[in-house]
Amino acid sequence: MKKRMIVSLLVISLLLLGLCGCDNTKAQGDGPEQVVGVEDPGKAVDNTPQKSSSKYQTTYGSKNFNNVKITVELFDRSNAPEGSTITDNKWTRYVNQEMNKVGITVDFIPVPRWDEVPKMQTMMASGTAPDLTLTYTYAHAEDYFNQGGVWELSEFIDGPDQALNMKAYLGESVMNIGRKPDKQLYGIVAKRATTAKSNLFIRKDWLDKLGLSLPQTTDELYNAIYQMVKNNPDSRTDAIGIHLYNMWNMKIAFSQIANDPMKAAVANGLTDRDDAYGDYYDKGNREFYRFMNKAYNEGLMHNEYYTLSEDNFKSYIVSGALGFFEYSVNGSVDVLRGSLLKTLQENEPDADIVSLPALKNVNDGKQYSAAYAAGGLINFCPLTASAEKVEACMTYLDWQCTTDGGFVLYHGFEGEHFNFDEKGVPVVKDSTYNSQDKDWIRTDIFLVGNQGYFATVDDFNACTAKEAPGYEQHVIDNYVNALTGTIVNDTTFTSPSTPDLITDIGIVRDEYTVQCITCPEAEFDATYDKYMAELEKVDVKTIIDERTAYFTEFYGK
Repeated sequence: MKKRMIVSLLVISLLLLGLCGCDNTKAQGDGPEQVVGVEDPGKAVDNTPQKSSSKYQTTYGSKNFNNVKITVELFDRSNAPEGSTITDNKWTRYVNQEMNKVGITVDFIPVPRWDEVPKMQTMMASGTAPDLTLTYTYAHAEDYFNQGGVWELSEFIDGPDQALNMKAYLGESVMNIGRKPDKQLYGIVAKRATTAKSNLFIRKDWLDKLGLSLPQTTDELYNAIYQMVKNNPDSRTDAIGIHLYNMWNMKIAFSQIANDPMKAAVANGLTDRDDAYGDYYDKGNREFYRFMNKAYNEGLMHNEYYTLSEDNFKSYIVSGALGFFEYSVNGSVDVLRGSLLKTLQENEPDADIVSLPALKNVNDGKQYSAAYAAGGLINFCPLTASAEKVEACMTYLDWQCTTDGGFVLYHGFEGEHFNFDEKGVPVVKDSTYNSQDKDWIRTDIFLVGNQGYFATVDDFNACTAKEAPGYEQHVIDNYVNALTGTIVNDTTFTSPSTPDLITDIGIVRDEYTVQCITCPEAEFDATYDKYMAELEKVDVKTIIDERTAYFTEFYGK
């Protein structure tokens, strides 16, 4: 495989990361972080054990195991093409082809993607969780560790000859996300190729027909969605003005604390249920819900928006009924999410959906964008796994940090799935072929990188754009617009009380956010006050106090 994609800085990074020093910095960053690859594409770091070798050898190729079988969780989206299953396909076979070379066999355990938390809880409780279990909810992984149900991984990772590919690819700051304050390592966190999180999308063709410019403020947006419904330029009687599958960038346009890094860190957790922290702590969120309540009462939303599944939501986009929405970054043209704009244009050739830069904040007029933390999902090993299996699991993750591992799993094979361009960026040959051959599984089987294996954020943007032929500029604009203005990253700090309280807090959030949006306008403030009171009853203030103490110390205030 060609060697054009790798940066020379890795030679330095390997030296700097040799001992993998552990500074437990878990707060938001200043912006998107770059992802670096290993030194030699197609070849893992050579770390043949020496006399001073660590007890466990976890750099891929440094040890031959004695036919060890490990079980590894694999998210199942029920999207396997005909002739394949989620556990038996070209890529699971490729994994075992490469892992068998060092005496490891990988047995994949499918878990429905959208039921991963309850399924994980059931498996952990019954002692049947895979040797390598994963989740996006750090609080659960940390809670299992606190209860003594998860392996402490530092003895498998931190030695100067251990997991060298992993350390080089993930970097110290991402590795430390899975650490406790006392440096114990309870999980291996995936690194994001970009921290871009969410886009605001709008029907530009409708704006053009209405003589409206792209909205820059929440007032301009409200007028636009009102006009798209009440005076629909295509005379649609089923038009929906607004649907928020995500609420991150809409909320931040109303935030009163986005300009204060310490306060923003207190309010921003990692999961949807953590939104309750911001609802309670950020007084600007009340005005966001007031905006949504007004839209609902004016008939600008689906009457039962809260019952819509993701598939239902996407059906309104491709049928041309939806005027404005917030969705995952690049969701308008992302192949994985159904190439929504392309499908819409098959029915309405003149239709167009574009993303908006961050709206001006209602309080200070500045632009803020919500962004992911540097880490994605977290991999951990339940205590039901033997030490040998944990060693093999860490070796598997280390292999995924090589170009024969993660690069191939994500991009495929040169000449078949892509060719390198003059800048060394992999360019897709046939997106239709790729979508059926590998794209359906690539993001779930690649466990150490969210959104792909790339050298830089620019490489990610360029490569991703090439995966949507005809929509390249939409892709570039989406990723640029998703990181407009001041970036407010999610945080990965889990306060001590969070694992015990987060479920009840989430239940209150789910119930009352719907009530706040759907109640009569005259009852809005009383309903929102009730929401705050119910959050206090489930002790959200304890979490806020703990997070405030942590981030006050972190920011030196």
